Amino acid sequence: MTKEKTALTEVSKPTEKSDQTILTPLEDYIKTASYLGTKVITPTMRKYVYRRRLDGLAILNTLLVDKKLHEAINYIKQFPPNKWTLICKREAGWRAVKMFAELTGVRIFTKKYPSGILTNTTLINFIETDMVMICDPWLDKNALADAKNIGIPVVGVCDTNNHTANVDVLIIGNNKSNKSLGLFFWLMAREYMKAHGIDKPLPSLEDFVGETLILEEPKKKKKAKDKEKEMKSAESAIEERIKELAEQADEEAKVGMKKRWDEEEGEEGKESVKVSEEVEEGV
Repeated sequence: MTKEKTALTEVSKPTEKSDQTILTPLEDYIKTASYLGTKVITPTMRKYVYRRRLDGLAILNTLLVDKKLHEAINYIKQFPPNKWTLICKREAGWRAVKMFAELTGVRIFTKKYPSGILTNTTLINFIETDMVMICDPWLDKNALADAKNIGIPVVGVCDTNNHTANVDVLIIGNNKSNKSLGLFFWLMAREYMKAHGIDKPLPSLEDFVGETLILEEPKKKKKAKDKEKEMKSAESAIEERIKELAEQADEEAKVGMKKRWDEEEGEEGKESVKVSEEVEEGV
């Protein structure tokens, strides 16, 4: 165990600028909501939280999400595919985990982990492994307990509501979404395949996620845009109404003028008749 932890400290540290992500553009973490935690924040996860949203959900520091994932991948790369085991009981991660296993050949357990498979040598399906990775310390607690019993290291994806005491290598982030887990395992597959010379085409991030990813605008910006759109729409409606009223006024003015002209012409005609009659009478 001590040897494994020492190996972790020897992993090369990132040389990139502290305000930039290492593995993938920041937009990928945003699109997949990898930085989004829960309303619960455990003491061991508090240091990774940037702030809370108005609805109470914790927001993880995205640069730390990227950094911890980078460190974990570097650690995992030390183990050949047949020397470690991946467990994911949460359904949201099954697609990504299975794709990762198909590409790398790593042994996986989804849906249900056979308790005791690492500790009970009398079981028919007993296996030996040098390292275990879990996707949630709570849901995958049986695998975590078995790993601790035999003294092998554990890599775990931990959300803000998880306790990390028995996890040796942390991947911090949203472990409840197919999008975030899809991103984590896509990046893991890419780097692991490079490290072990696995020559297979890497599916796209959206293949791992299982849906199209869209970069949603921040709520404040979206509200401002919607408000501006509403104001423009209201202004257009007012302009149209003013135009209609102006046209109506012009039409009424034309009708009034025509009526007045007709009346004036009628008066002039009467005057002409009157003058003619007076001239005739004078004659």
